[in-house]
This record gives sequence, structure tokens and C-alpha cells, in this order.
Amino acid sequence: MCLALPARIETKDELLAWVVVGEARMRISLIMTPEAGVGDWVLVHAGFAIRQVAEHDALETWKIIEEVESRAGGSHEREVGA
Repeated sequence: MCLALPARIETKDELLAWVVVGEARMRISLIMTPEAGVGDWVLVHAGFAIRQVAEHDALETWKIIEEVESRAGGSHEREVGA
């Protein structure tokens, strides 16, 4: 299963950008979303922005992710073989 996470673009340099993903920052490619700009929200998968999304949708997705994490005990680790 693949998962794309919403991220907000902080800076953009041609087709590369720094984004905020939850509490982390990462550098991604905008090759598939060259129209995205600073302040825009994008879905990030495997280091690529694959689609622009509305801020409301991005924030709602993060709300759901946080709810799932809290119900799972807040652990980001997964048991091997579980």
C-alpha cells in the first residue's frame, strides 16, 4: 500500500522545494506539480509532490492521521511480524 502525506511548501527553487510534513522538513521534487508555489499544499509520496490539495483537505487529513496515531498509542514503530 502506498501513502502520500500532505505537506506545505516553505521554499521553492525551480523544481525542488523544502516542505513541512507534520513536524519534519524535507526536500522534494516538484517535477509533477511545477505550478505549485510557496504556501501551497501538496501530497508527497517517495520524495515527489504528486498533486496539489486544498489547505482545508490537507489539515483534515493531518487531523485524521493524528487521531489514528493517538488510538494506536502514539507509536511510530511497527513490530516486525505483527
